[in-house]
Amino acid sequence: MNLNILKDTFVSFVRTHGMDRHFRRLAPDMFRSTPVTKEVPPSLAEALSTAASIDVSELFKKLHSRADGLTDAEADDIRVSAGPNEVEHEKPISKWAHLWQCYKNPFNLLLTVLATVSFLTEDMKATIVIGSMVVLSTLMRFIQESRSNTAADKLKAMVSNTATVLRHDLAEDIAEEALRYFDVTLHPKGARRIELPIKKLVPGDIVQLSAGDMIPADLRLLTAKDLFISQAAMTGESLPVEKFVVHRGLDTSNPLELDNLCFMGTNVVSGSATAIVVTTGNRTYFGALAERVTASDRTPTAFQSGVNKVSWLLIRFMMVMTPVVFLLNGYTKGDWVEAFLFAMSIAVGLTPEMLPMIVTSTLAKGAVALSRKKVIVKRLDAIQNFGAMDVLCTDKTGTLTQDKIFLERHTDILGEQDDLVLEYAYLNSHYQTGLKNLLDVAVLEHAELQREMALASAYRKVDEIPFDFQRRRMSVVVSERDDHHELICKGAVEEIVSVCTHARHNGEVVPFTKELLQEIYDTTSSLNAEGLRVVAVAAKDLPPTKEVYGVADESDLVLIGYIAFLDPPKESTKPALDALKAHGITVKILTGDNELVTAKICRQVGLVVDGMVLGNQVEKMSDAELSVAVETTTVFAKLSPTHKERIVRVLHDKGHVVGFMGDGINDAPALRAADIGISVDTAVDIAKEAADIILLEKSLMVLEEGVLEGRKTFANMLKYIKMTASSNFGNVFSVLVASAFLPFLPMLPLHLLVQNLLYDISQITIPFDNVDKEFLEKPQRWNAGEIGRFMVFFGPISSIFDITTFALMWYIFGANTPEHQTLFQSGWFIEGLLSQTLIVHMIRTRKIPFFQSRASWALMSMTIIIMLVGILLPMSPLAHYFKLQALPLTYFPWLVLILVAYAVLTQAMKGWYARRYGWQ
Repeated sequence: MNLNILKDTFVSFVRTHGMDRHFRRLAPDMFRSTPVTKEVPPSLAEALSTAASIDVSELFKKLHSRADGLTDAEADDIRVSAGPNEVEHEKPISKWAHLWQCYKNPFNLLLTVLATVSFLTEDMKATIVIGSMVVLSTLMRFIQESRSNTAADKLKAMVSNTATVLRHDLAEDIAEEALRYFDVTLHPKGARRIELPIKKLVPGDIVQLSAGDMIPADLRLLTAKDLFISQAAMTGESLPVEKFVVHRGLDTSNPLELDNLCFMGTNVVSGSATAIVVTTGNRTYFGALAERVTASDRTPTAFQSGVNKVSWLLIRFMMVMTPVVFLLNGYTKGDWVEAFLFAMSIAVGLTPEMLPMIVTSTLAKGAVALSRKKVIVKRLDAIQNFGAMDVLCTDKTGTLTQDKIFLERHTDILGEQDDLVLEYAYLNSHYQTGLKNLLDVAVLEHAELQREMALASAYRKVDEIPFDFQRRRMSVVVSERDDHHELICKGAVEEIVSVCTHARHNGEVVPFTKELLQEIYDTTSSLNAEGLRVVAVAAKDLPPTKEVYGVADESDLVLIGYIAFLDPPKESTKPALDALKAHGITVKILTGDNELVTAKICRQVGLVVDGMVLGNQVEKMSDAELSVAVETTTVFAKLSPTHKERIVRVLHDKGHVVGFMGDGINDAPALRAADIGISVDTAVDIAKEAADIILLEKSLMVLEEGVLEGRKTFANMLKYIKMTASSNFGNVFSVLVASAFLPFLPMLPLHLLVQNLLYDISQITIPFDNVDKEFLEKPQRWNAGEIGRFMVFFGPISSIFDITTFALMWYIFGANTPEHQTLFQSGWFIEGLLSQTLIVHMIRTRKIPFFQSRASWALMSMTIIIMLVGILLPMSPLAHYFKLQALPLTYFPWLVLILVAYAVLTQAMKGWYARRYGWQ
């Protein structure tokens, strides 16, 4: 097998399915130009080729199956040996491996080095404090991520993809044997059809496929009708590939070229089929690829890249400032060992070791909060994109409307009620086996169809021509008598009229004329203008000379009339649209429906239609022209799946964070192209697979609540990063000033480490903090440059009051000699810790803290506890152990004055900063 084809197949698959974030870490050489060293085992290629070539009866024997499927007991027995139908990457890692992943971030590794240095220099106190910080950070991240993974697994189970499986009915076997004993023949009624989670499939299972289904395993086709599979992800072919029951090509050693096999991970574009499962899990073609590559680092998402930029900004800052502090203190104090330990402590203080835990716990908390609001997050990092979204593209049906379609009228070609149209429509919907949409359900559930149900029993089905998005129609062929067949076709008006040559008018079949065609279009347009969705119905009689029909037979039809559906708008749609607009999100409608119906619905829900562009116009536009149109147009109608994807990509290229909400197979390309793909739990499999977020209720109101929760999550992460960056910068600036002028260290290494540990503990509850409403009013994006500017601007403010404290201890309390350095260090220890803790409340809001904006009780309580610990530590019997001493009571009024002045100046600077740069 060609190695380059293998590599390209794997890379194309993971990229197309949006899974490169999982698999790029499974050997980076798969994503570079150099070839990989592993291949799919020859045994697998040989097994698949054998499965494609042997007789079906032999395949049944080999897999211990039958045409009507396995029994439940047989499937359970096979599953014991075959295992679940999951590829290796989907299995959770062990707890020890997870613990190692939680530890091996750059901050913990750096702290470990510092702890080792402290141990080697026999500074056991520093070793214990630094070690405690590493253990605390690692364990908290491990616990939070474990909880998050458990919650995510439970949530994903709620929207797991399923397959339609045939189950052999054992009771029928028993009955058949009993009747055979009495020499009575029993004609089996057929197997049971059940919906089974894909991971429970086993080799030998018989599955039924229709448009929108994902291929759940490697399959051999048993029956197929106009079956087109999208396998661009596996082969690079841009167009869907037709599959057949019998392989029609030459003998090949490449299973991908066998056209009677379907491969796990591809999906059905149109048509229907029945197939037998040949291989599952790691034994599938894709599973073998995934199993044979080695682990590497995960490629960061855009949000993770932003966090990493800030992290490395602080690390680079630390790498520059630590040597400066070391040299300055060594030169001015003369004790190079003490200077080295102090510089190492500064390095620890500058290291945001709690950042991974804060990010993880904030995202996990956000995911759980969203789940309570009927929003399931498949990928935690998608929460940030949710909050950053400024354009939402969505379909009309089920989003603006009730998703409950009613059959409102059945008329002849000129709009008069006609029961014959209803009969034809019923037969078409009743006998089709492909993807039954809401229109078919409405026809089948119509209150007047008792007669039609009896009518259907008088017919037998001959064949069907399934729906696809190119033809936008589908047909069934039925026979009432053996002397002729009837082809009944229904679909979009334009598509049906294009294959008709006659129409049924006043009980007679008449040829199309220019005048008649104009009347037809006037009638359908009038129905559309009333907000009705119109589907045309056509038919023709055929001689009973064949049993298999194709698209070519959809010609020379007779237009019978129309069925018109009403999909009323939801009552919640207008307030939801208003809320989204108030929160800075522009809603654009991307629909395949008629423009008149769409415009009517938009008017009913109060969505202003600023221009309308149709699919055929999109087709003619260049990217430059379309980029102008997407900014000024609210509604795009009569779109194909390709049009939707292109519009989303152009919006993204214009700098928007684009969400796309869809639930059909035609939405899958746009879902993948969007920054955040949003689907619903009732969507087709391929749409749910492509989405980042699943809604348990198809409602814009639910979506608006999810957006707000995403912004809250992002806001709390941003708080920690701002606090850490500005506080660390200010501390180092203060240390440099003190090191240049003091004859002793402003604070011992142990003091810095304890202070940093207490400060980190105070940050633990930030994920549960409240968020100001003003922050939720507009989309929030990651901006690493803004963090750097914020750090440089607010960091030195704290240094002003640190230096004030230095002067206080030096001049007022006489701590100006090495003999009195403990008093000086105790004074700065308390002021430094309290100012750092206070900055949490100052920076968490643009408003006046404690009065206009209050932190959550969790954060407030943790702040009070840490402040009390910081004050009591020097005043307690433990002070000597930490090389601190009790401060005179006269120190504390000065401390209050310094902290109040710090808060007032910071608040004033916040106002100036917000007016100039904005407050993110």
